[in-house]
Amino acid sequence: MQNETHGSPGPALEGQVPPTAAPDSSAHEAADETTTPGEDTAPVPGEAAGTTAPEQQVPTLAEVLLAVEELWPESLAEDWDKVGLVTGRPEQPVRRIQFAVDPTEEVVQEAVDLGVDLLITHHPLLLRGVSSVAATTAKGRVIHRLIENGVALLTVHTNGDSAVGGVSDVIADALDLHDREPLTAARNGLPEEGVGRVGALGSAVTLAELAARLCGFLPSVAGGVRVAGDRDALVQRVAICGGAGDSLFDDVRARQADVYITADLRHHPASEARETARGGRPYLIDVSHFASEWLWLPAAAQALDNVLEDQGFPVEIGVSGINTDPWDFILTPHGDGEG
Repeated sequence: MQNETHGSPGPALEGQVPPTAAPDSSAHEAADETTTPGEDTAPVPGEAAGTTAPEQQVPTLAEVLLAVEELWPESLAEDWDKVGLVTGRPEQPVRRIQFAVDPTEEVVQEAVDLGVDLLITHHPLLLRGVSSVAATTAKGRVIHRLIENGVALLTVHTNGDSAVGGVSDVIADALDLHDREPLTAARNGLPEEGVGRVGALGSAVTLAELAARLCGFLPSVAGGVRVAGDRDALVQRVAICGGAGDSLFDDVRARQADVYITADLRHHPASEARETARGGRPYLIDVSHFASEWLWLPAAAQALDNVLEDQGFPVEIGVSGINTDPWDFILTPHGDGEG
């Protein structure tokens, strides 16, 4: 089975994730391999000269949905969330799947250009109710483009956050946190499932060093990484919530975290959290919402690839390298963000 990864979770140039690779430009089989654009790779097993790959059945969308449910059950989604199938016929064949953070017009057009049958996005297209999907609005144009080109759209949002191997787990993996547990337990899940993660580094590091580690593996975006706290303070117990997590400060404090890594920290919640801590712990590290969640995409693509491969389904799975972070550039008075 071929698994294409368009883009990589490492640092990128000038505030954007790596550009999308051309279709069929890369392949990998191991879960810990990520192909960088332009990198030569070995042929896909079964496609070497003089060999014939065994005939395999192309899955239907309904069969892919069963595999997705195995990995990210809809029962793990928060009550307010809207996850699941948005467009697509259950009986349609699925030969190519693409993962992305946001179902923007650019991302959908990329999927159309690549001949994708199923686009899986982390963020919902229709989180709130609508009375029209006319092509006079941005969301309406997306719906029309998807349907007119036979592209199914599936949302894996807070169920992807809560499941084992979800968004916060991927960040925790990158930081090598151990003794890990959910920040908030899932109401309908296993003890290890829930929103956010909290765990310990192998040894204490300074707050500045931890922030630098994050900068080293997050996709590069305009906002960078913002930190509140003493840069030389030693931290070891780390709480994480990929995406917006400013509603979880009580849980962070209850878990006695030294530092909280999340995104979209607004002025008042962040200020109140620092006032409550009286300048001490937990310190705060604020990252890009998009960047924190993009990291999950290659891991999710590999997980789905593994399940479908076990079922004998030949599906190509890619990850969009389009940067859907809304900010393009940032100015700071001193260049390094320090006052």
